[in-house]
Amino acid sequence: MLTNELQHKIDFKTKPLGALGHIEKLAHQIGMIQKTTSPHLLNPHMVVFAADHGIAAAGVSAYPQEVTYQMVMNFLGGGAAINVFCRQHGIKIKIVDAGVNFDFPEGLDLIHLKVRKSSRNILEEPAMTSDEYQQALKSGSSVVDEIVKTECNIIGFGEMGIGNTSASSLMMSKLFDLPVVSCIGRGTGLNEDQLQKKISILSAAIEQYPDVKTVDGIAQTFGGLEIVQMMGAMEEAYRRNMLIMIDGFIATVAIAAVWKKIPAILDHCIFCHVSDENAHLQLLELLGKKAILNLNLRLGEGTGCALAYPIIQSAVQFLNEMSSFEEAHVSNKE
Repeated sequence: MLTNELQHKIDFKTKPLGALGHIEKLAHQIGMIQKTTSPHLLNPHMVVFAADHGIAAAGVSAYPQEVTYQMVMNFLGGGAAINVFCRQHGIKIKIVDAGVNFDFPEGLDLIHLKVRKSSRNILEEPAMTSDEYQQALKSGSSVVDEIVKTECNIIGFGEMGIGNTSASSLMMSKLFDLPVVSCIGRGTGLNEDQLQKKISILSAAIEQYPDVKTVDGIAQTFGGLEIVQMMGAMEEAYRRNMLIMIDGFIATVAIAAVWKKIPAILDHCIFCHVSDENAHLQLLELLGKKAILNLNLRLGEGTGCALAYPIIQSAVQFLNEMSSFEEAHVSNKE
């Protein structure tokens, strides 16, 4: 069996059993996904989905909505944290307009998949219609469909959207039947008064939709266009047998929603970091997963994926290049 072959190869490297800790588990996971004892990483990509949220008008963020399109322009100009880290580690970055409330000029290196300008304000109506939801899923899938043509076999997903921690908190609450207050954090850096306002707004929002129970209903009602496109992209990456790098709280909510429909998708996921957003660690525990890094990040954009990528590379290199006891003529323990 492949799992036993991989474990034997890992155990007989020139080190004490288990001495490389999580690196060994990563190497085994990657080998199982790629169905080989000699896995490899090809043409890594990062996709950042951007969209606005109607609920932002209620004041759930410390930043105004126009920051979404301004940050997209920053991504396209190469000046954001995710650009820096992707350049550093040789990761190709793609930026997707899933639903930004702005008309971008022609000629930008932007993937135009805008479903609508911003999701709707969920205090008044569901975030999107059924047709918009299905369109967003298909659009996200199409992004991965194109990237696969470059022979990429490892992909990470990031996001940008003022208000998207609110959408994610609501989704988490409904997906796991948790009190919404336990799923809410400070997002972009709210002070105590702003946090209490956010809790009040989201508590009111969730009470308006007591009958929404299904995964699709939850994502359509409470999600964001970038979150739903990420869901479609993640599902397509799984179908294409890719390694899926999961970033912070928002990306983890997206994969949790897909997992509810396709439990096996978690086998393909590498959770790159546990963020400083209040509910992220709780969410990882609900999924039974441990993240590679804990750097108190709360930026999004896919930054945790880009920072974790060289560790993922190390897991593959260790498996392929480190000598066994026999090869190195080193005595193993009795």
